[in-house]
Parts: sequence; C-alpha cells; structure tokens
Amino acid sequence: MKAVSEIESVHKTTLPNGIQVVTEEIKSVKSVTVGIWVKTGSRNETEEQAGITHFLEHMLFKGTENRSSYDIALSMESVGGYLNAFTSTEYTCYYARCLDTKLPVALDVLSDMVRNSTFPEEEMVKEKKVVIEEMKMYRDSPDDTIFEEFSKRTFNKHPIGRPVIGFEETVSSFSRDDLFNYIGDRYKPSNLIVAVAGNADHENVVQMVSESLDMESRGDVEPMDQPLTDYKPFKKELHKAIEQTHMITGRRGLYYDHEDKYLLLLANTVLGGGMSSRLHQNIREKYGYCYSIGTFNQSYTDSGLFGVYIGTDKEYVNHVRELITREFEKIREEPVPEQELAEAKAQLKGKLMLSQESTSNRMTRLAKSQIYFDRFVSLDELVENINSVTQEDLLKFSKSFFDPTLFSETILLPEKEQKDN
Repeated sequence: MKAVSEIESVHKTTLPNGIQVVTEEIKSVKSVTVGIWVKTGSRNETEEQAGITHFLEHMLFKGTENRSSYDIALSMESVGGYLNAFTSTEYTCYYARCLDTKLPVALDVLSDMVRNSTFPEEEMVKEKKVVIEEMKMYRDSPDDTIFEEFSKRTFNKHPIGRPVIGFEETVSSFSRDDLFNYIGDRYKPSNLIVAVAGNADHENVVQMVSESLDMESRGDVEPMDQPLTDYKPFKKELHKAIEQTHMITGRRGLYYDHEDKYLLLLANTVLGGGMSSRLHQNIREKYGYCYSIGTFNQSYTDSGLFGVYIGTDKEYVNHVRELITREFEKIREEPVPEQELAEAKAQLKGKLMLSQESTSNRMTRLAKSQIYFDRFVSLDELVENINSVTQEDLLKFSKSFFDPTLFSETILLPEKEQKDN
C-alpha cells in the first residue's frame, strides 16, 4: 500500500463568506482535534481595551442562546472529550478534542459559542473577579512578573509588550456592549480559520463548517496601523519579597518569516535547548549556580523576543551574568563544532517529529501555517531548512545577533520593599 505524504493529506478550502478550512486527515487514529481560530489577539486592542480579547475568550464559555455554561462543559466531557481555549498576542483559539464520531457535536458547540454567546451580566461580574484573581496569581509568580516587565520594556509602549490578560482597571470597565462590538469588529468570517486534524474527511468537514458557521461575509477586518517603536537596550531592577533572584538578559528577536529564523532556532538550541545545552551544562552542572536556566525564542508577525532566563541566589548574580556573556562571546567568535551542530539539528528535528504524535499539535500547526505563511509548511520543508544550516552560516549570524550592545537586562531581587532606580 502506498504511503500518503504529509502534503497529500492536507487540504484547504475558502468558503464563500471568507472562512478558511484547513484539514489534515490521519486515518491511523480514532480521534480528532478541531479548532476555531480568530486572527486577533492582545496586540489588536486599544489601550482602553487591554485584556478584552482574553476576557472575551472566558465569556464565550458562559452560555449561548442555545446552551448554558453547564451544557457547553458537558457537551464534550460527557463523550470523553474536552473543550478549551487560549489567547495569545496575535490569535485566539477555541478547540475540542474528541472521538472522530463526535466531530459534528464538537464543531456545533464551538460554532455556537462563537456565533451566539449572550454574555450574561451576572456571569460578567463573576468572571471579572476570576480574571483579576488570575492577574494576582501571575503577580505572585516571580518568573511571570519578570517576563511581563521584560516584554513591556523591550517593546517600549507597543501593544505587543502589553500583558495578554490586560489590567485590573481595563477589565473591570468592560460592558456587554464592549464585547458585542469587539466580536462584530474582529470575529468576521474573513478573520476565522477552522483547523481539523485527525480521522476526518476534508469535504465532510467543509460541509459541516458551511452549515455551522453560515455567517454573512461582513467584509474584511479593519487593519490596525502598528509600527514598531524603537528598541533601546535597558537595565531594570525590581524588588519583591521572594527568596530567589530572577534574571532575564535578552533582546528583540526575529519575526516568523525572517530569513534567519532557522539560524536562531539552532543557536537557541545550542545555548539553552535542554540539559545538554551550553548554558545548562556550564552554569548549573559545572558550578551549581541555579536550578532553572534556559533560553526562550518567541516570534510575531513583525518582530520577536529572545532571551535567557535564570533563577539563582543573589550572591551568584555577577558570576552568572559573566558566564552568560562568555557563552554569547563564544558562539560569536568560534564555529559551533560539527558534532555539536549535528546534535542540535537532531534535537530540533526530533522535537518536530515527536510533536506530530498529537492531533492537537497537528491542528495547531495547520492553523499557524495559515496565519503566518498563508500556506501549509510541511515537515519536509522544515527539516530541509534545518539541515541546510552550516557552521559558517551560524557563526556569521551569531556574530551579529549576539552583539552585547543589543542586549537588555531585567532582574528581580529578593527585597521586601520596592525600590526605584
């Protein structure tokens, strides 16, 4: 029997009203993951709306014209599946995973939430409290606190740098009309993607979506003019009643479709991609200066965020700072040895392959390919691009990217009283 290639199993249809339907048929499983993706996130909010995308995501679970909040929760759990959602800087996703025979139910429930949510006043009052408690939880978390501060300063008053969850004063002010207006502005069919991965036939999915999301076109979403603000390297010191010191050193990164993105992926893996990485081996294993250390690499449509995070003792900060600087200098000045580069490539490719064991991950890859590239990016293409990176390519890139004058630092120190520097 001839094996079906990944490209052959992926299909896309754009409905007359503008909704994009992308599917990947996986006949070897008995499950399916379906997501309704909205190409809108926290960066698409005005200052007064900060947090409304995330709050709206919560409120879509609070009842529709046809279902109570309990009915929504029971719809998937009663058949062994689950229903959830998440909000990011640039998109929102409502998704369900279930047996393939329950796909019509999952799609009907998700579509009902997106189309017919009623936002009861009493539920809004309760959910505002819930979200504000969520904010407090993040503020109690040192790593969340420092990431929020680092992102805010790196993007310097740009919406990308705002917390997705918003602020107490903005969330407290939202009305039902605000939610209905935001849905009207941003949840237009032209801004929706339905992604399905699992044991599902594309034409059947298209038919189901045509029926469950039979919405009027309503035109395109009004584009927002969001030029990036200038990036100026900074140093910021915070103080909190905690035991450990937390530190981030980093800079703006690369946007999703940047020509050097695979070079940064590999540099990121070499420096901080797991227990075998240079930073982990040098700072934790060799000196015992920390329990947690690693790199992060986040991309957006037009920019990105890269950095090193570490939790350590206050006494070790200067040593840690020096060791991180040395690793940046080393990757700038010396080619990554051939064997180490091969291992980094194998690690990246292995993670990609292992992620494909999950229909949820495959559904997410379908949607994000459409959002950021307007086409399906196959595993073969990803692997080819990773394999094509040479030692010389990586050295040339690192010499420029890891320029110490471009890096900023945010540090959270264990002090009981806030101090302004």
